[in-house]
Amino acid sequence: MYDIIIVGAGTAGLSAAIYGVRAGKSVLVLEKKSFGGQIVNSPEVENYPGIAKISGFEFAKNLYEQAIRLGAEYKQEKVLRMEEDSNGEKKHVYTKNAAGEEVCYESKAVILATGAKNRPLGVEREEALIGAGVSYCATCDGMFFRGRDVAVVGGGNTALEDAMFLSNYCRKVYVIHRRDALRGEAKLGDALRQKENVEFVWNSVVRQLLGEPNLAAVEIQDVQTKETREIEVSGVFIAIGQMPDNEPFADYVKLDEKGYIEAAEDCNTETPGVYVAGDCRTKSVRQLATAAADGAVAALAACEYME
Repeated sequence: MYDIIIVGAGTAGLSAAIYGVRAGKSVLVLEKKSFGGQIVNSPEVENYPGIAKISGFEFAKNLYEQAIRLGAEYKQEKVLRMEEDSNGEKKHVYTKNAAGEEVCYESKAVILATGAKNRPLGVEREEALIGAGVSYCATCDGMFFRGRDVAVVGGGNTALEDAMFLSNYCRKVYVIHRRDALRGEAKLGDALRQKENVEFVWNSVVRQLLGEPNLAAVEIQDVQTKETREIEVSGVFIAIGQMPDNEPFADYVKLDEKGYIEAAEDCNTETPGVYVAGDCRTKSVRQLATAAADGAVAALAACEYME
């Protein structure tokens, strides 16, 4: 039995853990993969207040170690579902452990900090070519394409960071964006424009992934003229946003049409004792600082609920 169970060990979840244990509560953090969330893939973080520059992995590692040092408990187990007892006072969180066994943990409050996962392109053979030219993580796989031509799909911060990273190792980097202007930070876009081996492909979407058994080219289509052409690349890095994974909790929280948990800045869901923090909730700004803020707000709300 714990006071608070936190589902997810990204920035929001670990920040919630820190605030929970500092308030004197017993806290269990459950994470199906590894701590850190999406930020571990960022080579440099320069927009977190008070930290001039740090790698995403180092930031996540520091946050994790801080939470554990303060007394939070961490288990790497996949959460299957959540249930409540008849009066709603106890929450039951079911997981699958490393041995494949189903385990049930009880708590007085639950904080959902499940984050979001990479959004796929949705084109034919995308899944089949993962590891054979298709990737969602430039810092993970970029070095496999040293000296070769690659493409990055997207126009937000993640896409621009990926393109910048790849430009240091790859011969040519194409940035394919469906609009005629970038959505990411102007500073990142300006830095990329100074790179001689980076080419922007505007108003275009990927229609086909070509090559067998490995990726050899992408077919793109101009969204205005509808004309298509092929670009020869050995790798394509997809960075077109994220999507939440909140279905296991759909019976206890309200989801919007995109699958995000509906909650305002107070991080309260429609179910008493269940809170949400970070990228998995409805919000207009999804940044490292706002994830940490959500974690603090949700944890303090959970503590107040138990008083």
